[in-house]
Amino acid sequence: MNRILRGAVVALTALLAPVAALAEPAVTEFELDNGMKVVVIEDHRAPVVTHMVWYRFGSADEPPGKSGIAHFFEHLMFKGTDEIPEGAFSKIVAENGGSDNAFTSYDYTAYFQRIAADRLEIVMKMEADRMVDLVLTPEIVATERDVIIEERNQRTDNSPQARFQEQFDAALYMNHPYGIGVIGWRHEIEALNIDDALAFYKAYYSPDNAILVVAGDVTPEEVKSLAEIHYGPVPPSGVHPAPRPKEPPHLAARRLEMADPRVGQPYVMRSYLVPTLKSGEDPREAAALAVLSRILGNGISSRFAAALEREQKVAIDTGSWYYATARDENEFGIYAVPAPGHSLDEAEAALDAVLAEVIASGVTEEELARVKWLIRSAEVYEADDQSQLARKYGRALAVGLTVADVQGWVDLVDSVTAEEVRAAAEKYLVLERSVTGHLLTAEAQ
Repeated sequence: MNRILRGAVVALTALLAPVAALAEPAVTEFELDNGMKVVVIEDHRAPVVTHMVWYRFGSADEPPGKSGIAHFFEHLMFKGTDEIPEGAFSKIVAENGGSDNAFTSYDYTAYFQRIAADRLEIVMKMEADRMVDLVLTPEIVATERDVIIEERNQRTDNSPQARFQEQFDAALYMNHPYGIGVIGWRHEIEALNIDDALAFYKAYYSPDNAILVVAGDVTPEEVKSLAEIHYGPVPPSGVHPAPRPKEPPHLAARRLEMADPRVGQPYVMRSYLVPTLKSGEDPREAAALAVLSRILGNGISSRFAAALEREQKVAIDTGSWYYATARDENEFGIYAVPAPGHSLDEAEAALDAVLAEVIASGVTEEELARVKWLIRSAEVYEADDQSQLARKYGRALAVGLTVADVQGWVDLVDSVTAEEVRAAAEKYLVLERSVTGHLLTAEAQ
């Protein structure tokens, strides 16, 4: 059976490699005179475009005591300008057959529209307009602040899992702002006012803090012409987010336990502080960690699923995660949901046993081949989705990576060796760099 599986992986990898080469999109990049970076991803299969503006700041760049303002301002950007009536931005996009939205992360804030290619200028003009001419009043800010507070009520305060995650992240990051949730602390949200909003807007919402990504049925020449007309006249602010606080060395393992009567299914979770593709000195370590994460906890063939779910039957769900695309050191996480009759301590011990085995004996060539194939196949599928392509390039450039970094990622992963994966586990998956959390029902205390 192992020989059959190994042969299947080799055959699928061989078949997929030329497909990946054919799927590689044409990508062009340039910069406007005001410092705005532009990336054009050509996809002429349908007369549709995805237009995205990525600002190179997120919740981790907020002024001290003003947590939540990056996400708060994302909401305010959908208010009116001197040319667009209040609340009309999304309505105009919809009337032209498109859709729009936005999102805020720790490292960036992004706004996007998906619309027919011949309507690109409409959304570009509106996006450029709200970059510089947003109209805010104390009443608008106060009303939207109430919306944000209610969002926090629903998504965080009324969710034991979200409250646990908030406390968990605060324990993992001793000094870095990644330890504060994107939505912000409630007491700081409640204090935000129009002066805070306008100061944040004037400082950071400028072309020299932005990246324009346009993917779809366009040419670089078309995008450049439109961008110079609409974004070109917007003056740069010359103000960029301040350097972030750095994490001190982590010297002691930390543990967190939280109970809530609303918890229906307890689980154990652990995160380790690890380098990312941007923060690390060696990009191969980030690639090795990405491979390791999939080997440990991605799907039914993963190490955790095989050991905890199928063999020992101490867990009903397991997994792991790692985000290579972040500006600073980030987390490598693992979790297990214990099976009925088994405790969180048993599940945690079983996770540790798998990690110890990987560190001692490494991973197999079969595991390595399977995961590399999964990563490459995911890239192929992503290349078939115009919006995902725009997000992939925008996300990478927003944290300081390059187009070459994006295009070289799969080849970098392909070159990772089994020993590099084992070495990454030994170096970074150590308890001194970690926080372990137990979320349980109140009755189980």
